[in-house]
Amino acid sequence: MVDRYITITKADGTWVVRAAGAIIAESANALELAEGDYPHVIYFPREDIAMEFLDRTDRASHCPHKGDACYFSIVAKSGTLANVAWSYESPKAEVERIRDHVAFYTDRVTVEQL
Repeated sequence: MVDRYITITKADGTWVVRAAGAIIAESANALELAEGDYPHVIYFPREDIAMEFLDRTDRASHCPHKGDACYFSIVAKSGTLANVAWSYESPKAEVERIRDHVAFYTDRVTVEQL
């Protein structure tokens, strides 16, 4: 069922994440995840993220389709954006492609295609 409910494709072009006046991520290898009726989500490979700006938090959640998510805050001079990003470090087999990727809440940071 998951393969019909969730699709993961390579996101076209180059994508960036901007937060607190800085570019946090830039990738030509991002993935686009479509899940049911939810807005599509861009997942960035960790190697294309300035991970030194992200601090893992104690927050966690569970998705029956993807598995357990951990969360990150962005720490900047202007302040901390708490729990603004998430990752599935051990995703379910059906969505294995998002392992080692991070997604960001688009209402808290800017995620855009260049």
